[in-house]
Amino acid sequence: MRFIIFTLGLLAVPQAVSLTRRFDSEKVFRVRLQNDNQVNFLKEMSSTIQLDFWLPDSLHNIVVGTYVDFRVGSEQTGYVQMMLEQNEMHYVILAHNLQEEIEKQFNGRSHSHRKHDYTRYNDWEKIAAWTERIAKNNPKLISRIEIGKTYEERPMYVLKVGKESGKKKAIFIECGVHAREWISPAFCQWFVKQAVRTYGKDSVMTNLLDSMNFYILPVFNIDGYVWTWTNDRMWRKNRSNNSNSDCPGTDLNRNFKASWGTTGISHDPCDERFCGPLAESEPETKAVTSFIRDHLSAIKGYISVHSYSQMLLYPYGYTRNKAPNHEVLDKVAKGAVDALSGLYGTHYVYGSIASTIYPCSGSTIDWAYDEGVKYSFAFELRDTGRHGFMLPESKIRPTCKETMLAVKHIASHILTSVP
Repeated sequence: MRFIIFTLGLLAVPQAVSLTRRFDSEKVFRVRLQNDNQVNFLKEMSSTIQLDFWLPDSLHNIVVGTYVDFRVGSEQTGYVQMMLEQNEMHYVILAHNLQEEIEKQFNGRSHSHRKHDYTRYNDWEKIAAWTERIAKNNPKLISRIEIGKTYEERPMYVLKVGKESGKKKAIFIECGVHAREWISPAFCQWFVKQAVRTYGKDSVMTNLLDSMNFYILPVFNIDGYVWTWTNDRMWRKNRSNNSNSDCPGTDLNRNFKASWGTTGISHDPCDERFCGPLAESEPETKAVTSFIRDHLSAIKGYISVHSYSQMLLYPYGYTRNKAPNHEVLDKVAKGAVDALSGLYGTHYVYGSIASTIYPCSGSTIDWAYDEGVKYSFAFELRDTGRHGFMLPESKIRPTCKETMLAVKHIASHILTSVP
């Protein structure tokens, strides 16, 4: 049975991002799987046609009753559409021409703006310069720390945000572990801006910065992020070479030593979810784990920012067993989601990773939790699929403003309730 097919609203198409890889006429489908036959059919089709699964991120997590978003190459879209209809599968086309959606991200404005802008998507050069500038201009609140280098030797910077005043609790926030999720680094930049601009004005933020430190990693997967700007907007992994394979990259959010390599992963270097040859094999992973371990006595919270699907998740991902403090995590998540939704009415789902989105091992927040950081959360920011990874720049401000409320709620709980 054929379901509704709709076209995303057309906007003026600005100057295209100068990528080596283009996505002209590629489509993004959403299907709703109603029975085992449809699940098996989609899995069988994915074995003969290359499908880029967006949500869930793997065919192994496809089950009856779920919605599945996937990208199809231009030469195969007609065949896929025909097969979906022949198998009476409900579907919509979220993007009829992915290249146009990529270009429309910039809301009709040229992407080659010279200055860093909190309401724009900034490339890595602008972000790196911004980290230096904002630390230099706010020495009483911000300091910049280099925690390591990426595979391609780019420095990884953490911004320590907080008033210097002896021993304090801390929260680590990382953005951009998956390269194509551009709204994620935009939030980390927004958080730092708001911390600086509202200190001394907003009582909640002032109290947090007086009493806590925030360690902000604006872009975790820097090499991959650069690649999304220069070569392939849909790239997810880092850019390390893999032995005995022509396919580069490891999924950094599957590379941590948290039941590594067991579920929701792939051992195929060509797969988007390749977990690496070993746990903590990647220099980016090693940089973060070393920093966390060095500051483990202070770090009480860990927040990983992703997109998309509007969820707030907590451990575990590698098992369906509840975390020891599950009830507390659930209560904090509910309060954070309520705070977020109170601004614009944006609906968020919350719960453990495995039960709410899909099982996966080797994730950052499961690892942090197992290391002793018992308040570990992952945000999946806007939206629920209409734009997916191509969330327009016009959505940066509202997305970041509502997410700030949720993060402040989590931080306030850690400040007042965690020893």
